[in-house]
Amino acid sequence: MTPSADARRLRRPAWAGRNYSLLTAAAFVTNLGSHGALIAAAFAVLDSGGDGGDVGLVAAARTVPLVLFLLIGGAVADRLPRHRVMVAANALNFLSQGAFAALVLLGDPRLWQMMLLTALGGTGQAFFSPAAEGMLMSSVRGEQAGRAFAVFRMAMQGAALGGAALGGAMVAVIGPGWVLAADAAAFALAGSLRSLLDVRHVPLREPGGGMLADLREGWQEFRSRPWLWGIVLQFSLANAVVGAADAVYGPLVARDHLGGPGPWGLALGFFGAGTVVGALLMTRWKPRRLLLAGTLCVFPLALPSAALAVPVPVGVLCAVMFTTGVTLEVFGVSWMTALHQEIPEDKLSRVSAYDWFGSVAMVPVATALAGPAESAFGRAASLWGCATLVVVVTAAVLCVPDVRNLTRRTKRVTRGTPATDPRPESERDLVP
Repeated sequence: MTPSADARRLRRPAWAGRNYSLLTAAAFVTNLGSHGALIAAAFAVLDSGGDGGDVGLVAAARTVPLVLFLLIGGAVADRLPRHRVMVAANALNFLSQGAFAALVLLGDPRLWQMMLLTALGGTGQAFFSPAAEGMLMSSVRGEQAGRAFAVFRMAMQGAALGGAALGGAMVAVIGPGWVLAADAAAFALAGSLRSLLDVRHVPLREPGGGMLADLREGWQEFRSRPWLWGIVLQFSLANAVVGAADAVYGPLVARDHLGGPGPWGLALGFFGAGTVVGALLMTRWKPRRLLLAGTLCVFPLALPSAALAVPVPVGVLCAVMFTTGVTLEVFGVSWMTALHQEIPEDKLSRVSAYDWFGSVAMVPVATALAGPAESAFGRAASLWGCATLVVVVTAAVLCVPDVRNLTRRTKRVTRGTPATDPRPESERDLVP
């Protein structure tokens, strides 16, 4: 007997509505392709005769437009229907990644061509990320928000696990071009899923004073919260050095000491497995001081750079990556929960844009300088420097009182309602 629609709805958790389910499925598809493509892009550059500096330039080419357009993307996503912004960005990623794949498959891609197409992909990401984060958070209600975000991230990280391991193996067997083509197809499928989102329940945006006024309003929301800008500043430095280690030094260490793209893809896959376990843990664990618990779990982010500096055998590297994945996911879920409960719905995409901007602004600088740093100081010394900086900035952010003291609540801030609203929660209107 086929279960009725009502029965199916009864079996689905209350927080897993239609939009949440579509967003989760689309994120799974996108992550499955993208994590394999990260490996493929690096080895496409190396296979074309490039060196570590060229790998860094291609990685930086993606991040530069991401930094340049993120704030505009956040303002656009708080002004236009977010799902339309997401679909348009996916279309741009599909076209740019498809062209990148064609260049590699046809042979002899030029460095400038790979940088240009990667830059187009970064532009799409700049508009997609704030819209996607705002859309996800508006699809979840307060009490089960942490569990919903944990399940969402578990789906994403599960795709990262499969994508990294499969992508590394595919690069080794059939070459990077087909992996890039698969990523383009994943963007097309994900965009189709996101076009089905139902936004009729989302409140219409009130007319504002223009793009600059929207940006200033988002900035005021961002700067008024020390825990927010403190952690974003922390990750602006940590993400930069970790990004350089993963995008540039990781493939080089794999080529010289681990046996090529396969073992490096396996190590990234273990990181993905750790994030899945970490997300699973967070479906049950709800730390009261969510940012304190999350920040303490950032310290192990220094371990992969240290392991590559030694370098350790593949088995040890996989164990290090797994542990890092578990602990970093505790931070990830805690961070999303804090944003959800503290930031008004109508400002989510702009605040998310400032978050993303701060988190990635230094990445192109670090990736572009990774090759020269290796030449000047040596690869091992550069990697030890990455690990040390992660520890220092993480210890520093614990000096911010709000990071240590922000506590979990069951209801998030509503549109235009400050966290100190004296009304009882039963009288506040939650945005679904």
